[in-house]
Amino acid sequence: MFDLLQLRKLIDELGEAQPQERTSLLGDTLAGPDGGRSHGGGDHACDCAECGGDMLSFPPVELACEADLARAVPQVPLVADALRLAAWTGTRPVGPGGLLPGPAARAATAALGLPGPPGSARQAARLHLLWVVAVNTRLLRINGGTAEPGPLHRLSGLSETALLEFWDGVVMDVLDRADEGQEGGLTGSAVMDDHLAEVLATMYSVKDGLAPAVLAKGVLQSHEVACEAGQAEMRRLAGSLADELTGALDLLAYCGLVEDAPHGRFRLSPLGVWAVRQDLLREGHDVPTEGEVAVFADLSAAELVEAATSGAAAPSAVAVWLERRSPEEAARELIAVAVSGSAGARGTATAILEELGPEAEAAVRDALGEPMVWRYAASWLHIRDLPAPCLTGDDNVWVAVDTLAALTCLPQSLSTSAELGALESGDDLVRLVEEMTSVDHPDTLSVLEMLGTHHPEPAVSKAARKAAMKARSGVAPRLG
Repeated sequence: MFDLLQLRKLIDELGEAQPQERTSLLGDTLAGPDGGRSHGGGDHACDCAECGGDMLSFPPVELACEADLARAVPQVPLVADALRLAAWTGTRPVGPGGLLPGPAARAATAALGLPGPPGSARQAARLHLLWVVAVNTRLLRINGGTAEPGPLHRLSGLSETALLEFWDGVVMDVLDRADEGQEGGLTGSAVMDDHLAEVLATMYSVKDGLAPAVLAKGVLQSHEVACEAGQAEMRRLAGSLADELTGALDLLAYCGLVEDAPHGRFRLSPLGVWAVRQDLLREGHDVPTEGEVAVFADLSAAELVEAATSGAAAPSAVAVWLERRSPEEAARELIAVAVSGSAGARGTATAILEELGPEAEAAVRDALGEPMVWRYAASWLHIRDLPAPCLTGDDNVWVAVDTLAALTCLPQSLSTSAELGALESGDDLVRLVEEMTSVDHPDTLSVLEMLGTHHPEPAVSKAARKAAMKARSGVAPRLG
């Protein structure tokens, strides 16, 4: 039988009609915000499937007011030290690559009192980070072979918006030190650099903070699965990761991203929440504020489904809507929409229904008597190991037709054949097309016409056109 999950995936991609996979707060792996930073880069990059660029949905957050955030920026130790470095530098010659030459670097390290033994790699790495931040954020400017004060060398007179833009640039410089395998990295640990963005994204998801042991366990699991680490490497890492994580958290606190939380936990600082959200937004993830999703909480189920189908409501808005209702109440409202709505509304409503647990059983069981919904209800019950009618092959074909029919309800039109080309082709799809005329679905003809016109594989489009002719000459289909 044709894989119905592929049809669901196609609906997601074309119409954003279903909730995307939610971020697992403390699951088997840490939440990876993107394909490039999820597992690092350069020599430490991996090409595993977990590094894909699918959108993730994060819990809504409450941001501190811009005035408070802006006032906190100059107080971040990293920023304060970068300002001190810019003031100390003034106007002086620089070496190759626009960096301070050896004697000047040693003098700057001593003047700033950077941590670590004199001349150590730790001191050099900290100075390099400060120099990169100072130059990239225009505290300093490199003009030929000379460093000189930049336009932002004092941060005085900047508006709140400008200060936050400056802060955003600081954080991008920090994360870039861990990304793409840059020499020296950021934390001094290749593994922590590889998984730093995951750690930050996971901390973003848990506002009350996480214990270091929980973070370490997540890094270990993620590294073993995503980077295919062997047993010897995992044993070595298990012995060293606690110290490496402690060092990384200390550095993130110095950078203004992390702060202590009660009970020995660590959480993102208010500036950290703001900055990580900016980074996730750039990667195209669903990272709403509480105010942005609150407007969806009191919508009717029909209004929510319409917003979700059109893409106006992100997955996080769906989660907030569900949280405001009991599982049974939410299920009954969604089922009512699925019963009376179009195939597109039915696809969205039943997808949201999948987010509910066994507490919604009574409402879903009542839907077994509804001709347009009972198959979805039966599947919902089966998945949760609850008693339910068995679905036949014809029932699966009916659901496939219904799912494809949702494509005809999307706000955008299909462009020739590219979208339907994402479906698995071959004999399975041809067989499915041929079987469509045997099921009583009201949208069978429109689905066959869509496949016949837009599917790129000749065998599939030909079979669909032939089946459409058969459907046109047959008796009008019955509901259910």
